[in-house]
Amino acid sequence: MSGFSADWLALREPYDARARNLSILDVVVASLNRYTSVRITDLACGTGSTLRALARRLRVQQNWRLVDNDLGLLARAVAMARPATVSVTAVTLDLNRDLEAALDGPVDLVTASALLDLVSEAWLERLVVEIAARSIPIYAALSYDGRITIDPADPLDDAIIVAVNAHQRTDKGFGQALGPTAASFAIARFEKLGYSVVHGNSDWIVGPDDRDMQFETLAGWAGAARELGDLPLVDTVEWLTRRRDTVNAGRSSIRVGHVDIFAWPIGTR
Repeated sequence: MSGFSADWLALREPYDARARNLSILDVVVASLNRYTSVRITDLACGTGSTLRALARRLRVQQNWRLVDNDLGLLARAVAMARPATVSVTAVTLDLNRDLEAALDGPVDLVTASALLDLVSEAWLERLVVEIAARSIPIYAALSYDGRITIDPADPLDDAIIVAVNAHQRTDKGFGQALGPTAASFAIARFEKLGYSVVHGNSDWIVGPDDRDMQFETLAGWAGAARELGDLPLVDTVEWLTRRRDTVNAGRSSIRVGHVDIFAWPIGTR
């Protein structure tokens, strides 16, 4: 899997936290608070943002199994402050190779954030089948769905967005990624296997005052366009320059579409 720096994860976490769909999160919390203790496996945990988003809402003893292949990110996740009701175990695994091992053992919930859009159809099918075979609920948040709105508009925005969405479908370490279609694929597959599914938008809202986030996001999109090579480099550079000027002027805002999903075996919630 392509790695993400701790700095980028720290920058995006407040936007992820605000974006999470509260209606979906309420359903997840209600499904767990009927227990006295829960065992949660968090796939591709990064520095532990899913734990931070969910743990404080739960009134029960929690045992989190944090899974990632990046030792540095895992170390940060384990070292973070957390409620006394939360215990953590770090597991270093390559999810492309060892997904089944990550899901083995008693698990009450699988979680993942900003993961599904990075994986291939074959890997996501494998995840769905393995979870359904074990009758485990899953909370998969913040899957990018291809919707981007930038205000004010620039003549090259549409071409850049097309390039970004095409780049999202390139190999991120799991084979050719599903990118913007990942959430709809997962919803359809879980429903076909007899799961109940609730889902809703969880869009990033990045305002005029969020300059660091805007600069980083726009630079990432320009980089994706350059890597893809479908646009003249000079056009991409000029687009990024104009967009940065708009950010510096305090006139830029961005909305990035994401989807949150909670799926559970019928009769278990």
